[in-house]
Amino acid sequence: MTPSTPVEDLAAQWKSARQLYPIYLELGREFAIEVKPFAELESGADVPAKETVEQAKHWMEEMDQHIQVHQLRQFLQTSASVNQEGLLALVQHFLTHTLKSDAMRDKIDFLLVQYFSQLAPTGVSDAEVDLAYVERSLQPVLGEVDLKPPVWLNSLDRVLETARRCRSLDELLHSGVLEQGRKAKGLAGDLFYLPVALVAFTRFGYLMRRAFFRLMLGDLNTILEGLTELEDRGVLTIDCRRAQFSEKEPIVRLRMICQSWKVMFQAEYSSGQPLRMLVDLRASVNQALGRGEINEGQTKSKPKSAPDAKTAVRSAGAVQAASAKAKAVASAAAAGATMSLGASAVAAAAGKPMDESAASSSEPPEFEISNAPGWDPDAESQTDNKKS
Repeated sequence: MTPSTPVEDLAAQWKSARQLYPIYLELGREFAIEVKPFAELESGADVPAKETVEQAKHWMEEMDQHIQVHQLRQFLQTSASVNQEGLLALVQHFLTHTLKSDAMRDKIDFLLVQYFSQLAPTGVSDAEVDLAYVERSLQPVLGEVDLKPPVWLNSLDRVLETARRCRSLDELLHSGVLEQGRKAKGLAGDLFYLPVALVAFTRFGYLMRRAFFRLMLGDLNTILEGLTELEDRGVLTIDCRRAQFSEKEPIVRLRMICQSWKVMFQAEYSSGQPLRMLVDLRASVNQALGRGEINEGQTKSKPKSAPDAKTAVRSAGAVQAASAKAKAVASAAAAGATMSLGASAVAAAAGKPMDESAASSSEPPEFEISNAPGWDPDAESQTDNKKS
């Protein structure tokens, strides 16, 4: 005869289920996931019988199977409905899973970084974010952690140092840094779930986000400065086919798009194709300024898989509307959160449909563009900032 579950355990499980239930319902609505309501959780009843608690647990596990990590990213980084307490409940829920799949690891990794991002002050410097700093912030999740990291975790610091040396988003995305970070998580296996490893990977993810965001803003500022210089020269349009715009894209329109993107970068996203657009737009501006080499034949035709440039920007009014929408998204995002970029947001700023491949259910990694369809980085000329 098996012993019965202690009443306090049932109460804790039920409290967690009640906290997560409205979050999961909203996730289901946003991503068209079929959700069957759970009457007892709907009613907010006191702790029910053990069988009902087990059923609620099974309901949550079924939802976990349907929710993809990129959906969690998009939802939690743009929704104002999940407060810090709800995020903590999500982290604790996923840490109790016995399943140690790659998808579960990626969800836990993201949730810990997201949780820490909301706690970290905006003005904290990278140097201040050491293991001890992160460990103190994660104590509500992990408890006290013995900070004696194994030698294999030292590779994360080497990856971060390489990222800090990058001078442009293009350089970061083609340096192999992101692949090294993902490889480190994959090689960790079950050791990823060691408390000290969770602290180290949370620190790594947070600092990589910051490095990534700084480079994105740097690229945008460089583009805007380049557009100003071109206008001073009397140039009105530039060839932006490599960035999936038109052969004679008006500079005034590009400026409006970049300003909209700057607003959207205040909310967190992850993406594929939109980052390609940003990198290639900087390259297009550099080329117009005479600071880059154009690939032979580029002036003759645009890439075969590039969408019709007419769909890229429909009108200045559409861009302004997208900018207004972006401001609403930004105000809903957590104030102290670090940033990354998302497919739907940037595509909306450009007035073009989102590439379905950037939002598929195949767990696209954060900050990935090298596998975006229709783009061969070796076939395009590199910017003047990229190392040979």
